[in-house]
Formats: sequence, C-alpha cells, structure tokens
Amino acid sequence: MAGLPEHLFSNPVWHALHTRHRHFAISAGHACRYPADVSPFSAVGEPNVTAFKDLHSLLVPGESVWIAETKFPDCPELVFEATIECLQMVLPKEITPPADAAAEIVPLSCADAPAMVALTELAFPGFFRVKTCEMGNYYGVFAGGELVSMSGERIFLDGYPEVSGECTHPDHRGKGYAAALMWQVIRDHRRDGLVSWLHVSAGNRHAIELYLRMGFVEARRLVYHRISRRDGSGV
Repeated sequence: MAGLPEHLFSNPVWHALHTRHRHFAISAGHACRYPADVSPFSAVGEPNVTAFKDLHSLLVPGESVWIAETKFPDCPELVFEATIECLQMVLPKEITPPADAAAEIVPLSCADAPAMVALTELAFPGFFRVKTCEMGNYYGVFAGGELVSMSGERIFLDGYPEVSGECTHPDHRGKGYAAALMWQVIRDHRRDGLVSWLHVSAGNRHAIELYLRMGFVEARRLVYHRISRRDGSGV
C-alpha cells in the first residue's frame, strides 16, 4: 500500500478521532463522528450491529454523514443513501517539492471561513463546513479581494496529515494555483517530517491527473457511504 499503514488508512476517520483529532470526537460506544459544523465524517470501530446502533444515536433526524466501509451489517435504523469510491494517494518521500512558494499565497484563518465555504461549495458542496478550518492549516490566493483558490489539511493521522480542500474558482483555473497551494502545504509537512496523502473521487480525472503530475501515487481505494437515520426518534 505504498508504505501507508493498512490499519490506519482502512478506517482513517476512526483513528484520527482517537488520536490527533480526539478533541473533535463526539462518541457513543463503538461509534464516533466530527461535529456537524466541522466535518460530515463518522466512523465505527468494527462494522457490527452494535456499533451502527451507537452511530444512529449520534445522528439527528434529517442529517447525513459519510462513513468509510465496504461491508455493513443489517441495521434497519440507518438508511444508506449514496456511495463515493475514493482513491487514497500518497506523495513518496523521494519527490522533492519546489523550493519557492508563489508570492500570491497567504495563510488563511477561521476569520476567512465564510469565503472558504463559499468557494468549496462550487466544487464539493456540503463537505467544507464553517469550522472545517479548525482541522488544520490552510492557504489561499485572493484576487480583487475575493478568495479564488485554497488548499489545506483535513484528516490528521499520526505522521500522516491529509492534504485537502483543494479548490479554485472556475474563473481562475489554469493559473497553477492548485498545485502551488498544495506544494505549500506539503512543504510544511516535509519540514515537520510528515507524509502527505489525500483523498480524491475516483471519477475526478482532472484532479487525479494533477496529483499524478505532482508525483502522488495511488495507495488504495476506499468506498465512502452517506447514511442517515431512518426514523425521527432516538435509539
């Protein structure tokens, strides 16, 4: 798996919420999730009926969350609404990032959260929330006072921070912003002795081609499922 620990990357949200992101964890028994204003991801320790009933207790009526898994027990309390096949890609240690950052790149803070949410809604609506900015460091490019491109960090495993939130406004694509911003994030990782990796939808060929040109390689594939409560009551 290109050097990525199987036990971590087969269930990354679970391990993040029990290590580097434990301060975000909302837990019940064998299930956990990020707060709804941080991220739509959830996890269970083992895919059994007990764990999924625990997860049901963490959801509110009308809410959907995403979970990484390939096999599910019969759990009538939950509705499985959609799936996304993702590639997990990793940047090998022998790839050397460009030395210099583009002059336009600036650090982002949670004061920029409304602009970050508005930009990402153009590309992957619902995944970037008002407090996603708290999951890691972010960088952006502004034009005319408007945030037009960004990248940062999301799921953080011990030694393995995820590069995420890559998004460029359609009017500003083709200027190299996406790669430049990702390299800035990656330089931070290399400085701290960390291994950069990412998720990308298997159907997003444009993004995959960019990541391959940068030197990322496919490590494994993982299916994410969107689930919600079947009923409107508690467990």
